[in-house]
Amino acid sequence: MADIYQIRVQGHLDPNWADWFDGLTITPEADGATLLAGPVIDQSALHGLLKKIRDLGLPLLLVQRVEEQETY
Repeated sequence: MADIYQIRVQGHLDPNWADWFDGLTITPEADGATLLAGPVIDQSALHGLLKKIRDLGLPLLLVQRVEEQETY
């Protein structure tokens, strides 16, 4: 079973990047950040997502595992 994660980065990321980020929901926020959220199958997949964020040069603001009943 995959854990649900929220990853917040500085800067706006177009929702068209969702496929590249393994189907995570991409939500640009009013404060100039972007929230990526959704299921992540395991720690290896999480590190892969973080590597993609690093490769894009996006400053990482938050990585948080959330309870399943929380919305993302």
